[in-house]
Amino acid sequence: MYAVSTPTEATRRPAPPAETATANRTWWDHEAGSYYVEHGSFLGDTDFVWGPERLREEDARLLGDPAGRQVLEIGAGSGQCSRWLAAHGATVVATDISAGMVATGVAVNDTLDPALAPARVPFVQCDGRALPFADASFDTVFTAYGVVPFVGDSDVVMREAARVLRPGGRFVFSTTHPVRWAFPDDPGAGGLTARHSYFDRTPYVEQDEAGRATYVEHHRTLGDRVREIAAAGLVLVDLVEPEWPEGHDQPWGGWSPLRGRIIPGTAIFVCDRPS
Repeated sequence: MYAVSTPTEATRRPAPPAETATANRTWWDHEAGSYYVEHGSFLGDTDFVWGPERLREEDARLLGDPAGRQVLEIGAGSGQCSRWLAAHGATVVATDISAGMVATGVAVNDTLDPALAPARVPFVQCDGRALPFADASFDTVFTAYGVVPFVGDSDVVMREAARVLRPGGRFVFSTTHPVRWAFPDDPGAGGLTARHSYFDRTPYVEQDEAGRATYVEHHRTLGDRVREIAAAGLVLVDLVEPEWPEGHDQPWGGWSPLRGRIIPGTAIFVCDRPS
């Protein structure tokens, strides 16, 4: 999974949306600072990568030309993707459920070189399942490995994204490729043998000694994702499966050159709201 943590116990069990939200908000609040220290150099402060394969929006252009667009990022973390878009002419709002992540993002804003002042973005703490914005407020909504795998009701996220999009707007999200859930989260050879059913949607849960969830990720199949998108009134226009590039030797959790050149690690869903 995209986050890397040290659980008291890792298991697969049901985790309702409310339990999931509480666990993940608390986890990211606690880990925000150390996550930025560990991964900040990979992600950059004003860069936009869609996942561990290092596919950049500058090259992929999945969101289209950002200049003059009203953009919302959900699950923004420290806001590096939002800053890249702002530096390229978009008006961006970065949001995250975690107060710790929002605080980190604001702190990064304050440390930017004055020459990068146009890249500073406002932050709002909110749940991606209940966005505090009016209908049809944005031209673009996106999240790079945020929100979608960390909620128990991602169909609600799709509906909220569609609601705040203007007709003709675009919603793009990246997440762990669904096929990865059949394999151990191991960057080595052990991660190349399927050990779980691809169709087992039981969440991955890290829990404390009392059985309280401290971190949760949810699995959906490719078909599930397509149905969620369609039910939200969105149209899937592209599904990008980034290949692991030559010269990129930096692993990230279970993502690695070995696995990335054999099985996909990331899926990017590009969706439009019909005009």
